[in-house]
Parts: sequence; C-alpha cells; structure tokens
Amino acid sequence: MKLSDILKGVDYELIQGSVNKDINYLNYNSRLIQENDIFICVKGFKTDGHKYVESALTNGAKVIICEDMVDVSEDITVIKVENSRRVLAICAKNYYCNPCDSMKVIGITGTNGKTTSVFMLKTILEEAGFKVGLIGTVANYIGSRKIKTERTTPESLELQKLFREMVDEKVEYCLMEVSSHSLALDRVYGIKFSSSIFTNLTQDHLDFHKTLENYFQAKKKLFSMTENEVINIDDDYGKRIYAEFKNTALTYGINEGCDLRAYNIENESKGVKFNLDINGKTYLMDLVIPGNHNVYNALGVIGVALKENIEVNKIIKGLEKAVVPGRCEIVSVNKGLDYDIVVDYAHTPDGLKNILNCSRDFTTGKLITVFGCGGDRDKTKRPIMGKIASDLSELCIVTSDNPRTEEPISIIEDILQGINKDNYLVEENRRNAIKKAMEMAKKGDVIVIAGKGHEDYQVLKNGKIHFDEREIVDEILKELR
Repeated sequence: MKLSDILKGVDYELIQGSVNKDINYLNYNSRLIQENDIFICVKGFKTDGHKYVESALTNGAKVIICEDMVDVSEDITVIKVENSRRVLAICAKNYYCNPCDSMKVIGITGTNGKTTSVFMLKTILEEAGFKVGLIGTVANYIGSRKIKTERTTPESLELQKLFREMVDEKVEYCLMEVSSHSLALDRVYGIKFSSSIFTNLTQDHLDFHKTLENYFQAKKKLFSMTENEVINIDDDYGKRIYAEFKNTALTYGINEGCDLRAYNIENESKGVKFNLDINGKTYLMDLVIPGNHNVYNALGVIGVALKENIEVNKIIKGLEKAVVPGRCEIVSVNKGLDYDIVVDYAHTPDGLKNILNCSRDFTTGKLITVFGCGGDRDKTKRPIMGKIASDLSELCIVTSDNPRTEEPISIIEDILQGINKDNYLVEENRRNAIKKAMEMAKKGDVIVIAGKGHEDYQVLKNGKIHFDEREIVDEILKELR
C-alpha cells in the first residue's frame, strides 16, 4: 500500500523523504517492525516510542512518524505530527480499508455493566438473525468463534485488524466495551458508533485518571462519536451527558421521567422480572441474571435494540436467553448444597455493593463475602470496598485478588483500614479463603466470591497462574465430602 494512502486524513509535515513509496505494514512496537514498515513513535506513560527509533530502523523501518524531531539517515522518510496516537488510529483505519464503516458499531461505556450489556445485546441481535462480533473484557468474538483478549479495548492498530476480520467474515454488528483508557488514549479515535450506552459512573481507575472528573470526561468522549445515545439518567453523570445530547438521546432508568422505565421489579435467586412500557404497550421482561443493576443493563440494551429497529418479541426472547460468564454466576447449582455460591467480577465499590445487595435478596441465612483488591491499581478504593463488604455481609473474608507486583498483605492492610466491625477474617491465600467460607456455610447462606468473575488466572509478582474459581469450588467440594 502507498504511504500517501495510509496518510489520508492525517495533518502532517513531511520533514524528509517521499510519501510516494510502498509500505509493508505499520507498528508502534519497534520489536515487531519488519522491512519497509512504518514506525509510529507513541509517547506512553512508562516509556516513549521516540527512544526506539534506532531499534525500528535496525529491524527495517523506512518511515518514521514522530511528534519530536528525530535524527536519521537521508533515505528514511520522516513525518512530523502533533498527536501520534490519533495518527496511529487514522493510519490503521486506512491500512485496513476502513472496516468499521462496513458494519454497525455499538459502544458501551460506564464503570459497571459493560460486559453484561454486550452479552445481552449480542443475544438479542443474534435472535434477530444478525451475525455479531464482540470486543470486551471476557473475550472477543467473531460470531461464535471466541478469541482471547488481553485488555477491554485493544490498541487502535489491533482494533482495526479485528474489525477487518469481522467484516471479511460477514459480521453485521460489532459490540464494543469502550473503556475510559481507550477513550483517553484515542484507541477508538475516528470510529463512528451507530449507538452507544452510558451505564453509570462510580469510582474506579483513579490511578490513571487521577480525578473522578477526568474519568467522566474520558467516558463522555464516546457520545460525541455516536449517532444514537442511550443514557441512564438515574445516574448523576448520566444526567450531565443527557444535558449535552438531549436532542438525540434516549433515556432509561427506574425513576420517573425516563423514556424507558422498569417497574414492578421482582428479584429472586434465579433472575429478575420487571414490567416495561414500549409504544403504549406493557411487556413482562424476564432475565436469568438477578439484581436491580441488571435491570439497568437490560434497559440500556433494550434502548439500543429499539433504536436499531429490532422487533420487541426478538428483544424479549434474546433477554430471556442472555447469560454472562462471571457476572452473578451461581456455581453451586446441582451440586447437592443447601447454600449458594456466587462468582462475580465486582472489583469496584459500586460493583461490590450491587452484587451484595442483589445476593441479599435471596439470602435466608448469612451472607459471606470473599474478596480482595487488585495490585498496581487505584489504592483509594480499597478501604471503601472493605467497609462495603463488612457493612453488607455477616462475614467477610479478606484475601488476595490479582496482587501483580504488590505484596498481597499490603493490599489487605489497605482494605482493613475501611473496616470498623469485627465481622471479618484475613486469609491471604485465595483458595484457602474460599475453602474457609465453604467450611463455615450453613443452610440458607450465600457465599459471594467477588473480584475475578470470568477470569481463569491469578496475576502474581512472578507471573500468571491458572486459577478458575469454578474449578476450585468443585475441588474443595470433593475435599469436604
């Protein structure tokens, strides 16, 4: 492909060389550069791509796109730009022939509910007969084909490559969890979203964004790239977004004044039912995932489905089938227990509060919570989550999550700063913590294992180990019998 074609839509200054040359590929990682590639110098938080120009040239780069001046030989084309992250996104889109323009892209952003929402919407759209792609936390999907993912929203180069694969395999809708990091770092720059959902905003990722306002402003970016906005206006930050986009937005919630409002909500252990009025007619919605927070998730995807002209009967059937890995997943079914065990990904204060309040609705005995907090992440939420677990449970067992490079006991000590009751135990080893909870559980009790959900690994200082909580529950059951 010609360099000039890859640069379409880019505002740049040609420092030396020519744009009339053939290019093999482009990359922001100097180690992956091959002969006749473009190397784009991206400034990161831990390092700066400009430091690796020499490495890229050694590997065969013939074009350098940079923000700062670089000293290279005359046979190398040098292009200077203001924002290399945005240029990476534009060039990637051009290289893969604008695949995101050949299907409908739907984005979902918010602190909690993104994963549940994309899975709900995937089921609805498939029920309506569409081939669907999905990009998110659990995995990426092209139709039924599952692809492992490393982050919620890939870097723009990998993202456009994935879009290209989807289009080539006749995907009609791509559903994306759009993280605040991806918005702040321009990974989704240049994408036009057909519809987008704002679920909610509560404290998370302050290690990256520093303030809640910065976090919100990153999330809000999505809606300036969207044709149809679907917004939870029971959330204060949702109200702020709605004030800006009210001419085109559809609102949802459980309070008065929403375009889509759930009422007569009935929670039970195996799901939740609610009424919803659509175009003057009342429908009974029946979800197999319990909790008021999942009512909100359902309302958001219903809003998108209506905007996308999906028939109401297809929406209802899709929601009745929607199951989400690691989200309020009851792993004790058909195991001969007289208590329940729930695995959930809740790793934020609001997420933990939601799953505990949800579980309380079907707890007739004690609520036992096993949880920890991730290392190398926002430390300020740790004591907050400790207080929530202690206040909402009869017993909480504080343990390790994904400690990463931090000492697990140091993270636990941060959590304990928020607990002012004596209803907790500390067990650093997560497997042992789960076993203690199961040894203590009695009839009618509910154990919530929070923080990891769908993950089948644990990230320690010396790397990843296999750690699937469903398997661990089964192993412990064999030990206890």
